[in-house]
Amino acid sequence: MLWGEYLARDRRRSVHTIRAYRATAERLTAFLQAHWGERVDRAALAHVTASDLRAYLADRREHGLGNASAARELSAVRGFLAWANADAAQPRMRGPRVKAGVPRPVSPADALALADEVADDAAEPWIGARDWAVLLLLYGAGLRIGEAVTLAGDILPLGETIRVTGKRAKTRIVPLLPQVRAAIEAYVAQTPWPVSRDEPLFRGAKGGPLSPVMIRRTVQAVRVRLGLGDRTTPHALRHSFATHLLGRGADLRALQELLGHASLSSTQVYTQVDAAHLMDVYRNAHPHG
Repeated sequence: MLWGEYLARDRRRSVHTIRAYRATAERLTAFLQAHWGERVDRAALAHVTASDLRAYLADRREHGLGNASAARELSAVRGFLAWANADAAQPRMRGPRVKAGVPRPVSPADALALADEVADDAAEPWIGARDWAVLLLLYGAGLRIGEAVTLAGDILPLGETIRVTGKRAKTRIVPLLPQVRAAIEAYVAQTPWPVSRDEPLFRGAKGGPLSPVMIRRTVQAVRVRLGLGDRTTPHALRHSFATHLLGRGADLRALQELLGHASLSSTQVYTQVDAAHLMDVYRNAHPHG
């Protein structure tokens, strides 16, 4: 509770970041109690070693934690330990690294970790809520970054779908997941700028239209800390949206409509990406792979 209060009061972290960091602190404390076989209090946290953290991350990886999520988890752990005992020497440990190779879609966990870290980096809570909402529109609704930042206030109040204007002024209807709707509504509730039906919904720090360049820059800065490759861009989240839908059985024609592609050939590239992913699974799982 004190850790959460510190994050809200002194660090001005967003609600979802506080929730995630508190969950990490609770997981670490529970792990250490089992690992050490004794009660863990604030003083005991001063004695956490790099070996303890490696064991903790190994345990988390057994629960499916990806590289980006592991890097964010380690960042939260370091912050928690530094807060608990500011004068204690902190364990030195490198974050996870990603092997170079063929680009792959960002996993759901890593996509959320990326959005979470970008929001956490924001100078103001409302900017963090804005960036979180924009990135969820890319990953959760498949929008292009240019489409997301040019959405106007006339999409409010939100329903189950929104009308998006894409390339060549072509419009399409895009469904909104509850999490995406909630993210947009949280931003609207916090933005200091008036929301007008004929003005851009997402504003820059000084009130002007939000530039896609700002989102690209923040993603670029964060992906290094999370150990994600240089091809992890805002547009990669849209690719991941498409690949994950296709992998779960989405119809190619329906996917074409969701993405706003003029031709089916543009959408068919995702069948190749998904096939590459299936080959990876096959090679890793097959006894003669």
